[in-house]
Amino acid sequence: MKTLTMTHWSVQEVEMRDGRGVGLRPFAADPDPSRIGLDALSPEVARLRVRRPAVRESWLRHGPGAATDRRGEEAFVEISWDRAEALVAAEIARVRAAHGNEAIFGGSYGWSSAGRFHHAQSQVHRFLNAAGGYVRHMDSYSLGAARVLMPHIVAPMEELFALHTSWDVLAEHTKLMVTFGGVPAKNSQVQPGGTAEHRVRDGLRRMRANGARFVNVTPTADDLDTGGPDEWIPIRPNTDTAMLLALAYTLYSENLHDPRFLDRCCVGFEKFASYLTGATDGIPKDPRWAAAIAGVPAEQIASLAREMAAARTMLNISWSLQRAHHGEQPFWALTALACMLGQVGLPGGGFGVGYGAYNLMGSPHMRLNAAALPQGVNPVKAFIPVARIADMFLNPGGGFEYNGGHYVYPDIRMVYWAGGNPFHHHQDLNRFRLAWRKPDTIVVNEQFWTRSAKMADIVLPATTSLERNDIGTGTREKYIVAMKSVSPPVGEARDDYAIFAAIARRLGVADAYTEGLDADGWLRRLWAETAGRAARAGIALPEFDIFWEAGLVELPPNPEPVVMFAGLRADPAAHPLKTPSGKIEIFSERIASFGYDDCPGHPAWFEPAEWLGGTGAGQYPLHLLSDQPADKLHSQLDHSRYSMATKVKGRQPVTISPEDAAARGIGDGDIVRVFNDRGACLAAARVSGRIRQGVARLSTGAWFDPSAGDSLRPLEKHGNPNAVTLDMGASKLSQGCVAQTCLVQIERFEGIPPPVTAHETAHFVPE
Repeated sequence: MKTLTMTHWSVQEVEMRDGRGVGLRPFAADPDPSRIGLDALSPEVARLRVRRPAVRESWLRHGPGAATDRRGEEAFVEISWDRAEALVAAEIARVRAAHGNEAIFGGSYGWSSAGRFHHAQSQVHRFLNAAGGYVRHMDSYSLGAARVLMPHIVAPMEELFALHTSWDVLAEHTKLMVTFGGVPAKNSQVQPGGTAEHRVRDGLRRMRANGARFVNVTPTADDLDTGGPDEWIPIRPNTDTAMLLALAYTLYSENLHDPRFLDRCCVGFEKFASYLTGATDGIPKDPRWAAAIAGVPAEQIASLAREMAAARTMLNISWSLQRAHHGEQPFWALTALACMLGQVGLPGGGFGVGYGAYNLMGSPHMRLNAAALPQGVNPVKAFIPVARIADMFLNPGGGFEYNGGHYVYPDIRMVYWAGGNPFHHHQDLNRFRLAWRKPDTIVVNEQFWTRSAKMADIVLPATTSLERNDIGTGTREKYIVAMKSVSPPVGEARDDYAIFAAIARRLGVADAYTEGLDADGWLRRLWAETAGRAARAGIALPEFDIFWEAGLVELPPNPEPVVMFAGLRADPAAHPLKTPSGKIEIFSERIASFGYDDCPGHPAWFEPAEWLGGTGAGQYPLHLLSDQPADKLHSQLDHSRYSMATKVKGRQPVTISPEDAAARGIGDGDIVRVFNDRGACLAAARVSGRIRQGVARLSTGAWFDPSAGDSLRPLEKHGNPNAVTLDMGASKLSQGCVAQTCLVQIERFEGIPPPVTAHETAHFVPE
């Protein structure tokens, strides 16, 4: 019997020797397995493990708040677990007594573990709730704008993910797929909870084999691979809304829209139509208007609109488009355009909000929401949109707008972070470094000496998923996997549950946190709850011990074809949406009532803060895109052999066009400086004809590696694009991140570049 484990990017087979895992292989039953993480048991990965509890020297000697400007520069002192537990418990007690629980931020953003129990975000939130509560974050960096917008106009994003029309239906019925931002298979390697059967590559190829045509509207042509040639429309970044509006204008002006569907299943089209025609502002949103903004010929836009109306068409949009200033608008405009075509709810027609973003979208399998560790009730009501963490630190007591409400940033004195890497996800990391000095104390549970660990005051060594038992499965995945411990913990690492249970005992809240259960007891409870949910869905799961012995349970496919919103189309009254009207809201009275000047009640074009058509392009003439890397999930395992093999001269590659490279005297493989007023980073040039002129792409994931010293804008040496990205809210509605709204200049780096030090451990001194 094979020993298996589950990760966000794949089920993997574990090579066992003498009862211990010594290597990982792709899962034989996966048609397109990911290679991410196959090095997880290697010495190269283990080299950077946090092995013992460690405390920043100044904090240990002088207490909370000492020399916070030295975070990231200062050595650590390794201490015993007993002392570390006491220090953390005492600091939580001090902050609660002096400032209240509203001064504690429960930081956990990232993918941590695929397991249902050892999920770091659930663990830290449950612990802090047991201790009296914490300030939480809302939404995500990946989908900040869409998560707020889409429930108002269609449905919550998690619901939409699970509703997406399956690939087999697309292959049978779709004749034209128009995708804004591609269908990037590299992104679809992953899924929260775990990925078992990768579908995107084969799904796209089956569509092509059955005669589907593909149009890829994107600055970077290589984010769609269907196994053959596709039409590439190299649009200007951040201008998709203008093109979508012009497509809608063409449908309306040429009477190619579907009034009956708009009347039965939608609300507010008339107000949107007034905006399209220019009746409300005097500007018709026609193809000539859009061509000047998006850099796409007007006739090409009009012709595409006619083709969409004449064929069974699936519209798709990449998540990257809403990670931008006014990022709500392209998602809203695409939804409106799909409704005008009138194919929503038809097999192979309608729209998708992220085919290629997760493996989930397009799954044919039944939906089973497996049980996860309950987080408890948080008595603290204060929160922030996740991408506004630097604003919170820099502006305590300041106000912010969000989703129709007015809120105040709390005054944070302590951060407890478990799971994720804020020095990967956040924008304008030089500004973030300054903001990170504000709290008195920062505690992290970490596996590796990442930049976030080096920027903490107390670092507690955490186990990896290969060193603990858990249950792995993703939504609408084919398998549930028994994630068995296959390797002993490295050093003195403990799982998050053991860490929090020990601190909870010192705080007198152990019963609330553990409920008297050890980790095995929780796994059995979660399995029993999952089995009950499965039974209600008509799925029979075995007893826990049988499952654990077998190592794998296969879930059945959906008995009916999966077509998103087929019920709404058939009978809107019997299958209402969760929107205020029960229908798709092309105009939202609720959003309009908020009175936001940057997000009205219908899709609209707004000029981004930075774009190639703006005044800033004179000084910084390249639009920088920062996408998900192909060789890792966010920044996880950046130091693995697989990730290191994609770097050039030890640095992240930045892709530019031949024209832009020639104009700057840059050759393939040259070390270059990517910069603007916010900062600069070094990267290695990769010259490609598959990117629009005037655009550069620097994938995320390189561990942040600023040069040492007190400079406010140190040179980042490794190729982390967030050294230069813009940190502001997408709009008052969502406050989502705007990483894709970024202008830079690139120049060849002369001289000897400084060495990359991102993959060094922390420095230690004796006490």
